[in-house]
Parts: sequence; C-alpha cells; structure tokens
Amino acid sequence: MTIKPLADRVLVNPAPAEEVTVAGIIIPDSAKEKPLKGTVLAAGKGTKDEEMVVKEGDIVLYGKYAGTEIEFEGNKYLIMRQSDILAIVGE
Repeated sequence: MTIKPLADRVLVNPAPAEEVTVAGIIIPDSAKEKPLKGTVLAAGKGTKDEEMVVKEGDIVLYGKYAGTEIEFEGNKYLIMRQSDILAIVGE
C-alpha cells in the first residue's frame, strides 16, 4: 500500500531531530525541536490554479506548525499543502 497525495498536497518525510546533549545531559524526545526540513516522498498533480513546483526527492524547508502528522506502517510523515513549503534546498 502507498500514500498518494491529492491536489496540491505533498507527503514529506521529516528529517530526524538532532540529539543534543548539554553538559552530559541528554534532552528527551519531548523537548527536542521539531525538524523544519524533510524530503518529499510524493506529490499531488496540483490544481487548475496552482501547478506543482516541488517533486519527489526534493529536500524542503517548512514552517514549524506546517502540515498534519500521520503514522503509516510504523513511520511518521507529514502531509501538507505546497503553499506550506517555504523553500527547496538546492545542492
């Protein structure tokens, strides 16, 4: 089974939160900063008013509260509108 976003939505695999230690203290998962970068796994076809700019494989930056978190086959993903994406990271 696969997830296929509709219209102007994209499926993003968030980058893992970086493990931070402060003076030997490990910060728990609940206190870690939510990652603001991820990889596009799938994209919809767009709408008649807005064509899709992002494509599968793009690394993107998005807002702190962007998208809806979903869990599929034990993995956590974000589904968001293309307009929630702030930038595509180039190499």
